[in-house]
Amino acid sequence: MRSHQRARRNGLVGPLVAGDGVGGGGGAPSTRQGWRGGGGAGGALRPARSGGGGGEGSDGIGSGMLAQREHAVMSDSPVSRFPVPDLAELPDDIRTRIEAVQAKSGFVPNVFLALAHRPDEWRAFFAYHDALMEREGGLTKAEREMIVVATSAANDCLYCVVAHGAILRIRAKSPTIADELATNWRQATVTDRQRAMLAFAVMLARTPELVESDDLDALRHNGFTDDEIWDIGAITGLFALSNRLAHLSAMQPNAEFFLMGRIPKG
Repeated sequence: MRSHQRARRNGLVGPLVAGDGVGGGGGAPSTRQGWRGGGGAGGALRPARSGGGGGEGSDGIGSGMLAQREHAVMSDSPVSRFPVPDLAELPDDIRTRIEAVQAKSGFVPNVFLALAHRPDEWRAFFAYHDALMEREGGLTKAEREMIVVATSAANDCLYCVVAHGAILRIRAKSPTIADELATNWRQATVTDRQRAMLAFAVMLARTPELVESDDLDALRHNGFTDDEIWDIGAITGLFALSNRLAHLSAMQPNAEFFLMGRIPKG
């Protein structure tokens, strides 16, 4: 089985994801058609639709009405299955950080509130997040977000696909890249080097037991340093944790994320 799986790589490092006969995650098909609700955060929302992202869908609903409906669904959904403390109840350092994010973005991303009932873990999570996602050098910030979106889609994580898809659109200055990666990263408009990065990240996310030294050598062949390879693995690992916490809590993405970065500012 293992040799058969590895023979299917066709020159890429580990394009195996759920649906290839290994791993779990509800048996998601290897060619994804949007985000399924069954394994996602509570299964309450299924953003994948036929029809274009900005035009009329097959059900005749325009993008404006669709955004309104998504906003209504998100507004009516609880942030988490677990306690969500009021901002005023939080320790000063956590409240200050959240208020800074709110001032910059205009809203509070739900993950900041959903994890806040465990302050020590909140601090540890966001410290590691910042160390990986904001560090200088190595992978570009857009490439880091590509890893998050592709692996979170492989894990059927609604929150992380939507939230980090919004960040990716902004950092890559592309209104379509997040949708491409979440639907089928193999056919996304990325470089060969980035595709090798994503193939490795998705394999590590879904079938980590298949990772071998040859996979790292393939990344080096594509120009990645060992430091960058560690970043790929560490980002994948952190968001494997994030994905599972989002599933555990049925964490819902903010409605604001859905339209961010889709319409260029002119």
